Amino acid sequence: MPPRPQRFVSDKKIDMKSLKRLMSYVLRRYGMRFVVVFICICLSSVSTVIVNNFMAKLIDTVIIPGLDTGFDAIRDKLYQIIFNMLIFDILGLAAAVIYPQIMAVVGQGTIKSLRDDMFENMETLPIRYFDRHAHGEIMSTYTNDVGTIRMLVGQTIPQALSSLLSIAVILFSMVNYSIWLTVFVLLVAYLMFVITKKFGGKSTKYMAAQQKSIAEEEGFIEEMMEGLKVVKVFTHEEEARKDFDRVNEQLFRDSETANATANSLMPILANVGNIMYVVLAIVGGLLVVMKIPNLSLKGVSTISIGVIISFLSLSRQLSHTISQVSQQVSAIAMALAGSDRVFALIDEKPEEDEGYVMLVNAYKDENGELHEADHHTGLWAWKHYHAQSDHSTTYVELKGDIQMVDVDFAYEPDKQVLFDVSLYAHPGQKIAFVGATGAGKTTITNLINRFYDIPDGKIRYDGINVNKIKKPDLRRSLGMVLQDVNLFTGTVMDNIRYGKLDATDEECINAAKLANAHDFIMRLPEGYDTMLTGNGQQLSQGQRQLLSIARAAVADPPVMILDEATSSIDTRTEALVQRGMDNLMEGRTVFVIAHRLSTVRNSDAIMVLDHGHIVERGTHEQLLEQKGIYYQLYTGAFELE
Repeated sequence: MPPRPQRFVSDKKIDMKSLKRLMSYVLRRYGMRFVVVFICICLSSVSTVIVNNFMAKLIDTVIIPGLDTGFDAIRDKLYQIIFNMLIFDILGLAAAVIYPQIMAVVGQGTIKSLRDDMFENMETLPIRYFDRHAHGEIMSTYTNDVGTIRMLVGQTIPQALSSLLSIAVILFSMVNYSIWLTVFVLLVAYLMFVITKKFGGKSTKYMAAQQKSIAEEEGFIEEMMEGLKVVKVFTHEEEARKDFDRVNEQLFRDSETANATANSLMPILANVGNIMYVVLAIVGGLLVVMKIPNLSLKGVSTISIGVIISFLSLSRQLSHTISQVSQQVSAIAMALAGSDRVFALIDEKPEEDEGYVMLVNAYKDENGELHEADHHTGLWAWKHYHAQSDHSTTYVELKGDIQMVDVDFAYEPDKQVLFDVSLYAHPGQKIAFVGATGAGKTTITNLINRFYDIPDGKIRYDGINVNKIKKPDLRRSLGMVLQDVNLFTGTVMDNIRYGKLDATDEECINAAKLANAHDFIMRLPEGYDTMLTGNGQQLSQGQRQLLSIARAAVADPPVMILDEATSSIDTRTEALVQRGMDNLMEGRTVFVIAHRLSTVRNSDAIMVLDHGHIVERGTHEQLLEQKGIYYQLYTGAFELE
């Protein structure tokens, strides 16, 4: 059996390359929209500062002179300044309303592209990947990690961009008012930057740990949900709670540390900003009262009350903006941690397939020679292009002749599962595998359909090395009925048609009749249109198994693999399922794995496996005559488990 999935979480450090790659997703599809967003952010940031500058002009040229001249003298200038302020306020407001809506579209579109790429690549991954990664953690990548990226693209990036532009515009305005006061502000801003870097660096590390713990907990919950019946039947509720408490406690500690670090940053920066505001007010007041010459981009002049008030307002904005940036550091850290895992899934190496032999529709001419057909003929052939010899193309009829020669295999390098396994199955033969759990029965069938590739030995299909056959074509020629039935959300007809997506309703119904499933289907509330959900939980185990047989039957493959298909159903239902399988097996090469030896008595050959070795082989009667392991299993002297 494959190794049990581990709760794997990458320890890879957060890399800013993830942000660069993420932005490529944004700009690739939404470059023009992002340009519009950038323009809107610029308008919003600049308008805020310009309105503040109008405040200085209002005080110095209208309010203070108006105290001496009266309202009539300054009316026109007052209206003009108010009108200008209103124009820029409206522009800033419009820009601030527009760009979040555009970024919502950009963010959701980017997430859609990421999910498309994730799922597309996930479909190409080898089975080994899912052996080693808990399904709950993979789901966490689709939900939790992608959610943090959505927040980053839709909110954090535009907010951070707006904050940085605001800081630049504010500093320029400050220099335009007073270079000396700006130098002081820059010193305080540098202090705030150092504080942000120190706390932000810790926050990044802790946020990454929190993301990992979330994935761990979601993996555990998914595992418990799948195994809830087992938990209840063995009354392990208390142990499950203890295990969950342990996982949840780890998440609590990581989240507590991450959020405590992130949340403490903003109050610290806010108080530093308040101190800066008080000092600037004192220094500015002294400059006004003492009429000390002020140096600005306009030259040397006496500083005014309006300038001081505007400068104080700008310093408040700067302090608030820097605090906003510090808060965005945590969101960026979480998103980059999530994007690392998202891109790790996207970059996961697909299943290798160096095959070039294809399965094609074929027909025979009057001389009995095979030719490729452009329509379904009911006859299949392997199209073999000989690129390394004479560049000719030959066609081999698909019959279902399987041979394994000296096959060794290990799921892990130091844990070999199969040793020097050799067997053959001629077209139409039924080959059975028996042996204890872990003997290697399922592994053999996994190698036939190339879920795993072998390091040593050969597997030939109709005389062709399976490594030369394209994996999709190879698997299309094989049908599987497993012990664990997977039904998908959809109608009964949809689930049968899953075996052959272009099958007609009539073909699906005929397949159901072949599988002995038609009668129970017609008794369902809506027959073949009955909707199945939750893996077909409204059906019995036997009914679900009959549907899986029908699904395999509609594909009409020449080779069938039946992996303990009747081991989890009762004896009465087994008879019905067995008749369906007998119909399915007729005329096909069949590999059967069964715990119940009664199901393999009529096999053409029975392979007895023990710890990866084929220790006995022969018909039922031959093996009984040998009075070896099979005889002892059949008579009850040994148990399969």
